[in-house]
Amino acid sequence: MSNSSNRIVNLSQSNDSNDSDQLPRVPTRDTLKDKLNQRIIDMLEIDGRKPFNEIAKSLEISEGTVRNRVNRMKDAGVLQIKALVDRSAINYATDSMLGIKVASTSSPTEVAKRLQDCNETLTKFLDEHCFNNDDIKDVEVMKGLATYKNQFLLKSHEKL
Repeated sequence: MSNSSNRIVNLSQSNDSNDSDQLPRVPTRDTLKDKLNQRIIDMLEIDGRKPFNEIAKSLEISEGTVRNRVNRMKDAGVLQIKALVDRSAINYATDSMLGIKVASTSSPTEVAKRLQDCNETLTKFLDEHCFNNDDIKDVEVMKGLATYKNQFLLKSHEKL
């Protein structure tokens, strides 16, 4: 009996320790206030694919500590690791969508055929192909600050 009571005491003592890897069982948004978590996040912001063992070595902690903390922050919804595309590096200055109102005297299909092969900058495209053309009544330019899902991509051979 004394062994089991010692075991209980030892478990409660280990739970009270101030080990830097001890985080609340239920992750909260407060996990970002932890200095070690912030250091891990700083490294992942530079390279989101950096291996946990490299982060651990740099921070002088175990790989398991890094893995556990990253998973807790992901579970808490305070950390997401995603790819970031530099659009200018792949010849895109920005994402934009055009809302084109076709004139009542014109056919949307004919306007689409006229515009489908245009390959200019947005300003040149608007000036030369949209404004002051009788087949287009109005154009709304919607500049994209972020793209979450592009559900508007239509292939030219698809029928509407």
